[in-house]
Amino acid sequence: MPDQTRTVAPGPDDRTVRSAAGQLLRVPAGWALLPPGDATCTRRVKCGGPSWTVQEKKGRRTFSRGVWAPKERIDAVRASLEVEREDPAYRKRLEAGRRRRAAEQVAYIDDFVDAVREFLAFAPVHRELGDRVAHAIAAHATPVGSGTVARTKRIPIARRAEAATIAWLRHQTTAYDSMHIPRVRGMRREVRRLLAEESRRLLRAYREGGAVDPQLCPLHAVLWSRSGSSL
Repeated sequence: MPDQTRTVAPGPDDRTVRSAAGQLLRVPAGWALLPPGDATCTRRVKCGGPSWTVQEKKGRRTFSRGVWAPKERIDAVRASLEVEREDPAYRKRLEAGRRRRAAEQVAYIDDFVDAVREFLAFAPVHRELGDRVAHAIAAHATPVGSGTVARTKRIPIARRAEAATIAWLRHQTTAYDSMHIPRVRGMRREVRRLLAEESRRLLRAYREGGAVDPQLCPLHAVLWSRSGSSL
């Protein structure tokens, strides 16, 4: 078993894991757990030979709990990385990478705000409100590591913007977060569908350009509470 690379789940104690088939396995002697957090170190340790990647699923999300591998390999990779990272050239590359990613993030936020604006399609009379809504949605959805639909590249940005808008409206303008939804197959999906229809009806009023009473509109209430002033 130590010569096999596996993806496992945490076991009942510190040196046991469960295989994908549910088998309880004891961690081989001489192995250590490399905690998550250093992607380069983790990648090199895993490339160096057999290892056990520990993942724990909670709800719909999967969390990394580290990688079991021979301690000697982990120590060697860490020592090699320490020397490499002390090199001024490495630091320059690292800083250049950070600047590039920061610039890409700023550009993506701008693109995402534009995509949300296009989906909202508020009439000119409500354009200022639409702009504020678009920025609020982008601020929530675009941070790196947020795990929102805005961070996926599997669908076009227009669809990301639509999904992020409907999700934001569901959480900000409906009672979804405080609802007690029975644990019945398909029930949560149906509730989300109905709330999405409610959100689209809310958007329709602004798209058509009609008069909207700020005192009765949940969008105004949300943005007012964020800014602390009347819209």
